[in-house]
Amino acid sequence: MAQLINGKEFADKLCIKLAEHVTKLKKEKNIVPGLAVIRIGGDPASTVYVNMKAKKTAEVGMHSVTKILDEKTSQEDLLNLVDELNKDVSINGILVQLPLPDQINKDSVINAIDPDKDVDGFHAINTGRLWSSIDSLVPCTPLGCKMLLLNQLKKLAGKKAIIVGRSNIVGKPMAALLIGESCTVTIAHSKTKDLQDEVKKNDIVVAAVGVPEMIKGSWIKPGATVIDVGINRIEKDGKKKLVGDVEFSEAEKIAGAITPVPGGVGPMTIACLLHNTLIVTCKKNKLEIPKFF
Repeated sequence: MAQLINGKEFADKLCIKLAEHVTKLKKEKNIVPGLAVIRIGGDPASTVYVNMKAKKTAEVGMHSVTKILDEKTSQEDLLNLVDELNKDVSINGILVQLPLPDQINKDSVINAIDPDKDVDGFHAINTGRLWSSIDSLVPCTPLGCKMLLLNQLKKLAGKKAIIVGRSNIVGKPMAALLIGESCTVTIAHSKTKDLQDEVKKNDIVVAAVGVPEMIKGSWIKPGATVIDVGINRIEKDGKKKLVGDVEFSEAEKIAGAITPVPGGVGPMTIACLLHNTLIVTCKKNKLEIPKFF
């Protein structure tokens, strides 16, 4: 049976380290990292997620600001708010919660954020820096996946890795991060020919395709490390449950290590958001950048 990779435990420990550093910044430098999150409308999932972010931000001692706008907010009004936050010296990180309503151009909003405050790592400048191996802000979910992989395997150099999923949020930045760790990387997706055979060749499998249990246990190379980014709500045996993109019950019998859903990658995303906020705060104030992994 595979070893379970406990993302919640790792995230909790990371948050404790972040809180200790925030306390040190307050005491020694009178600096309080500030994170602003913008949410538009009342989407239930977004509401829960933004509330969780605000709670965790406050728990580690950071300054937390949540801006909630009406579902019908215009793009101009949203861009004006982003501009205000860009200029606000008490705010070090800005995040606009996705998805956005149809009247808003997502790319325009993301690229209006000051790239040095873009703690989501989605700005085109940060994307370019990442792929050019230049120091950059990295999207939170793939950063969390990298932390879990390094904690589990210690060294990634020479490993063959496949990422199933090609989104700008997870798949593409994950590929850049693993290339940076000297892995041999394949990017696959739902339309990849002979996907089963492709997956079976790899020492590391990162599943981020958004299809419940698409990757079967029999596809996994014996002893491989599986990072399941997917979180899908399905009905099974008359009950609603959360499952990943990997068929966990079978993959667990073959893999060397695997993240559960829930409790794997999910908790890492918010922890890495706070990590990025602390990093940009230190950079802005020309302080030594702490390393937590």
